[in-house]
Amino acid sequence: MSSNTFPSQPQNSDSPFQFLGAVTKVTGATLLGITMLTSSVIAGGLVGLAISFRNLPDVRVLRNYTPSETTHIYDIKGKPLASLHGEANREVMPLNHFSPHLKRAVLAIEDSYFFTHKGVNPSSVGRALKANFSKGETVEGGSTLTMQLVKNLFLSPQRAFSRKVAEAVLALRIEQVFSKDQIFEMYLNQVYWGHNTYGAETAARSYFGKSASELNLAESAMMAGLIQAPEALSPFLDMKAATRRQHIVLQRMKDLQWITEAEEKEARNYSIKLGKITSFQRSEIPYVTEAIVQELTKKFGRDMILKGGLRIQATIDTKLQRIAEETVRRGIQNLNGSGVYADQMALVSVDPRTHYVKAMVGGVDYKKSQYNRATQALRQPGSSFKPFVYYAAFASGKYAPDSTVMDTPVGYPDGYDMYYPQNYDRTFSGAISIRRALEVSRNIPAVRLGQEVGLNKVVEICRSIGIKSPIDPVISLPLGSVDITPLEMANAYATFASNGWYADPTLIAQATDSRGAIVLDNRPKPRLVLDSWSAAAVNDVLQGVITRGTATSANIGRPAAGKTGTTSSERDIWFVGYVPQLSTAVWVGNDDYSPLGYGATGGTFVAPIWRDFMAQAVKDLPVERFRPPSDFPRP
Repeated sequence: MSSNTFPSQPQNSDSPFQFLGAVTKVTGATLLGITMLTSSVIAGGLVGLAISFRNLPDVRVLRNYTPSETTHIYDIKGKPLASLHGEANREVMPLNHFSPHLKRAVLAIEDSYFFTHKGVNPSSVGRALKANFSKGETVEGGSTLTMQLVKNLFLSPQRAFSRKVAEAVLALRIEQVFSKDQIFEMYLNQVYWGHNTYGAETAARSYFGKSASELNLAESAMMAGLIQAPEALSPFLDMKAATRRQHIVLQRMKDLQWITEAEEKEARNYSIKLGKITSFQRSEIPYVTEAIVQELTKKFGRDMILKGGLRIQATIDTKLQRIAEETVRRGIQNLNGSGVYADQMALVSVDPRTHYVKAMVGGVDYKKSQYNRATQALRQPGSSFKPFVYYAAFASGKYAPDSTVMDTPVGYPDGYDMYYPQNYDRTFSGAISIRRALEVSRNIPAVRLGQEVGLNKVVEICRSIGIKSPIDPVISLPLGSVDITPLEMANAYATFASNGWYADPTLIAQATDSRGAIVLDNRPKPRLVLDSWSAAAVNDVLQGVITRGTATSANIGRPAAGKTGTTSSERDIWFVGYVPQLSTAVWVGNDDYSPLGYGATGGTFVAPIWRDFMAQAVKDLPVERFRPPSDFPRP
């Protein structure tokens, strides 16, 4: 036997070598099949994922992405009035604005490896896959901060393997396009913090009543802890749960050696002072803010108001607004106590120098009725319309304040009938000066002058001073047989006060976007639309209405002009008056047009309400006199 020959082994069916060989043949074939099958599945899956990934969003669109932001309204002096938003109440801020405590707290609890990974953290994903496989469903996220941002911006919240893979792919893409600081800034401005509050700045102002730049460690840890389950952990709803979560965040920060043990202890013992829920809050002056929204919506559309993050400087002076609201509240009580059956009142003030609306009250109680009577109620102005007719007479060059007009019976054809104007007291004064006729509000002289100068001319003048409501040139027009809003009346009289200079009335001085760029500039751009001599003549005559006419109860102890208004059916009573710095219209009536009661006149009941408001409104303004007609050339 050769020395290199192994001893022969028994050859039978029970030989272990024979069995092993057979198994090896079978196993080799099986492993080959399994490998080929697995490869096919993986390849198919990768192809499927590749096809589906082709339909994923292009993350480069984020370069021009602007998240929805809350619009803020301030008064003329910068006092906050209201915040307007849709689903998302958000204020976007740059990364360096946020407190360092907040940034560290968020990273500690959400993604402590954020600045070292490339969008996906394999160790976190591994832990999540193991937990999800053992449970047979998606129970753990393992998402990085970048993946969370992707989910919030691009993907549905549905828990599925395909969505997690899509998250990872998009996260990797984002990290290739944007810097870590850019991603972190987007995250802090995008994340949901509960109670319709989005972004760290708005959340900080809601939860703690301060800016996100001012948050201390304790507040930052509590806020960071809310991200996991904002509503369930909200300190507004469950302070104990919020505090437990805060402690977890602080422990994590200490474990990472981002804070010391002493800092952790101090933060745990800090007494949190909560703010208030800021989303969908009711405005302090709803009639004003609703009117502002309507004005803005016409220019920019509703979405821009609720999502555009505008900063609106209103023309409203909050001090005057509060005086106006209190005047209306007190005025309606006094009227009802005096036998005048009125359920509504409107008051609006306009600055003649700018035509800015300084105060507006659209009704007695906004909670009961949101209808804004200052801007929407079309009511007959009665005799407060007469100054427009008298201005037309002065501007014609044929009349002056001391010209004579006849207060005698007269009739005019009106269709198939005759129209015979009557004075309020049913008497006639004969020959009377224009000045006196307007001071005591005689009707017949106004109708005569309307026919003399032409009613179409009166309509044209009304249009030039901002009255846009429909006006028909009917014979009774000089007596106020037209429907006009209180805002239109206040603004029209403001044009007299400025000696003929007019600008469109507005509630908005200026609007900027959240970055400070001006998007609406309503700085005054007055234009001369009336003859100055004629406007000054109207001012001269209307001062007599207060000093010796139908509105002596409107005297405020300084030069003022105005006119009473009472409709023949006593459904509407008015007083519209002004000083050189402020024009105010007050209307009283019933929404159902029912009469106010016998003897209800603007001079008796509304002039004192106007005086109540104006005496307080102009208290700190210097006394100014109206320029006399002699300062201007007569037409």
